[in-house]
Amino acid sequence: MTTSPTTTIGFIGLGIMGGPMASNLLRAGFDVIGYDVRPASVERLVAEGGKAAESVEHATAAADVVITMLPNFPQVEAVAFGASGVLESARAGTLYVDMSTIRPQTSRRLAAEGAQKGLRVLDAPVSGGERGAIDGVLSIMVGGGSADFATAEPVLEPLGATIVHVGPAGAGQTVKAANQLVVGGTYALVAEAIVLLEASGVDAGLGLDVLAGGLAGSRILELRRRSMVAREFAPGFRIDLHHKDMGIVLDAAREADVALPVGGLVAQLVAAARAQGYGSLDHSALLKVAEATAGQGGVTA
Repeated sequence: MTTSPTTTIGFIGLGIMGGPMASNLLRAGFDVIGYDVRPASVERLVAEGGKAAESVEHATAAADVVITMLPNFPQVEAVAFGASGVLESARAGTLYVDMSTIRPQTSRRLAAEGAQKGLRVLDAPVSGGERGAIDGVLSIMVGGGSADFATAEPVLEPLGATIVHVGPAGAGQTVKAANQLVVGGTYALVAEAIVLLEASGVDAGLGLDVLAGGLAGSRILELRRRSMVAREFAPGFRIDLHHKDMGIVLDAAREADVALPVGGLVAQLVAAARAQGYGSLDHSALLKVAEATAGQGGVTA
């Protein structure tokens, strides 16, 4: 199967990330049939020119490519393996691209059982948050067969600026786990830098401007330093989701039989943010945990 703008894509999961991703595929000329448990999400896609599916089966049966973008592995497993799910409903030869962030072992199971059904399965989690999804500049890390990746590239191009085939089935999820480890650790350190600067009487905004232009510079400093100093934590990516992702990191570390001591600490900081009631805030709200730990009151947004 080759892909082209006439390819029909069944898109399952039209939430904060999946909704704008499906919209970008429509704008690229693909025929998109969308399904979500929330009717309003499907209605938005239809208003933009997409088609509504009444079920997973309806979104899958007529599709050349199926994409799932779901919260966690239980939802992916239910949609993929359940009665009238993707594996049961998709035609042989269908390309199935799961773009959810889930544990690598589920992705490997998807690939193995999908192959038995004649499907070609890729795991392709993304990084870049809601803004990246809207702008079509996500970073996409893809696990699976190289020929299947080549087929998927034209579909992924409207969604991402960086699209890399990183290895066999499950490798995309392992790279995403590493990504979330680095992102969480960076947020934790930026948070502590703000606490240190402010406690020392230094303008944190100016201090972070300097850091952003030097070796400490990062995409996080580029995008979030001003909102963190202002204590603006409207979610681009919620603490609740990062908590889930840090569980994936620790699970992957156990499976690989490696110790990640800093990763364990980051996971605890994210868990603390969630336990303190900040789960619905952006992951930059790790600043609230750093302030509490340092005995600082912070500034109310």
